[in-house]
Amino acid sequence: MSSLLVKDVMAKHPPAIAEGTPLTDVVDTLLRHKLTGLPVIDSDEQVVGFVSEQDCLRSMLVSSYHAEGSPKVEDVMRRDPLTIGLDRSVVDIAEQMIKQKPKIYPVVDERHRLVGLLVRSQVLTALKNNRGST
Repeated sequence: MSSLLVKDVMAKHPPAIAEGTPLTDVVDTLLRHKLTGLPVIDSDEQVVGFVSEQDCLRSMLVSSYHAEGSPKVEDVMRRDPLTIGLDRSVVDIAEQMIKQKPKIYPVVDERHRLVGLLVRSQVLTALKNNRGST
């Protein structure tokens, strides 16, 4: 089972948020893809942040209450997001998911460019399917 790698189960061509995106567009993207968070990328497709539903909810509540302008994704995203490499073991990621909160991991190549997305349900499915084949 340790030979099961992230690149084998990740979603390829994942949705991502570009720097400078208005928060309302971020929310639209999250809702359209039914995800709880997304990586934020720069013009070179390098992952520079991560934005969650909770980040958006907090910011939209504050900005609507105070009648502030439209926030951008960089106003609410978390910088230095937790990313994983293509050749990481799915078992290792499952153990990491148990110990830490992230439910979604941006998958990056050696140049830190976004190449995939790994969500908890994909890990769970992969472990279940792999167990059934042994």
